[in-house]
Amino acid sequence: MDISYRIAVRYFFSRNKRSFISLIARIAMAGVAVGTMAMVVVLSVFNGMEDLNRKIFKTFDSDVRIVPAEGKRFKMTPALISELKAVNGVKLVTKVIEDNALARYGNQQTIIRLKGVDSTFEQQKQLDAAMIEGSVRLVGDNGTPYAIIAEGIRNALSISLEDIFTPLELLYPRTGSKRLNLTSPEAFNQLNLRPGGVFSIESRYDDYIIAPLKQVEGLMGYNGELSALEVYTAPGFSETDVSEEIGAKLGKAFVVKDRDSLNADLLRAIKMEKLFVAVTLSLIILVAAINIFFSLSMLAIEKKNDVSMLYAMGATQSLIRKIFLAEGAIVAFSGAIAGLLGGIVICWLQMRYGLVSMGMTTSLVDAYPVKLIWEDILYTGVIVVMITMVVSYIPARRAAETGALLRV
Repeated sequence: MDISYRIAVRYFFSRNKRSFISLIARIAMAGVAVGTMAMVVVLSVFNGMEDLNRKIFKTFDSDVRIVPAEGKRFKMTPALISELKAVNGVKLVTKVIEDNALARYGNQQTIIRLKGVDSTFEQQKQLDAAMIEGSVRLVGDNGTPYAIIAEGIRNALSISLEDIFTPLELLYPRTGSKRLNLTSPEAFNQLNLRPGGVFSIESRYDDYIIAPLKQVEGLMGYNGELSALEVYTAPGFSETDVSEEIGAKLGKAFVVKDRDSLNADLLRAIKMEKLFVAVTLSLIILVAAINIFFSLSMLAIEKKNDVSMLYAMGATQSLIRKIFLAEGAIVAFSGAIAGLLGGIVICWLQMRYGLVSMGMTTSLVDAYPVKLIWEDILYTGVIVVMITMVVSYIPARRAAETGALLRV
């Protein structure tokens, strides 16, 4: 062990006999520990929230979505579907028609987001985890078309899956009419469906109704056109890589995005919040570490005679400076290690037992999500080291300069 660290360790343990300086050092250690622990926990919560949102997106959104670069519709051709299926990593291609419509059930009505999908939708097994009643079924054994409705729509219209006599009516403005007369039944196409299942994910999907593509196509008058194609990748393939390959094949006529790109704004907002919180907690750690500054300053005053003696024995300013820097590092690292371990334990307990609830129960999660990333722990440790060096350098330099003057 270097002599500067030997002396620093000696000072650290011996000064605990002196109450005031010892109290300041302990406050510094506690402050750094609490700040470090808070940073580990908060960053892990943001990581968990990002993972939770990705899990939510995966429950409803496709791996890759293809929409026309201009307009809302495009003509679907068998050649286009074959071209997509030929891309390495493509498992399923689902045809989609999606637009706003009016839903009516009994005496109640509301605006909904209607999504028509073909039979491959049932093969995805994507929505199964979010179903709270009924099943993911679009067409019954006798050919009856079914609708899969969101929990928000079910509550808004008071829909009962057991009521087989009241149909779910969907209305969409007729295309080609110059003026829309809302009071005339001739102004709307109408489609009757039977509610077959209810899903619950989160509020952004609460206005969705999923129905068979053929019936929705007739309702909206798409005549062989689609509004989107949804691609699902095979296990082991990257959504980003598949998306890029599809985009290169289709050219500029289509916009191709993977799931993260579709939800880029929300994911970017989470990362920005995480960055701002990390900066804020770093400042809090800096404030807590200022006690190290005061502790080292008072220690330098107390050890003036020792410093003079070390100079007399041939010590240099560099050695004296290293002694006090090492002293600050011992105080800070003790707090940082305790904080890192405490933060890791708290995160592990939350992941294991879900101690802190989100205050609501959903089909996906009922406790605050937490995810430990070792890069964040490393980042926190680096921040503590940098702050320690900043607050320790000035008193260490002053101690070296004061000792030099006393020697003269």
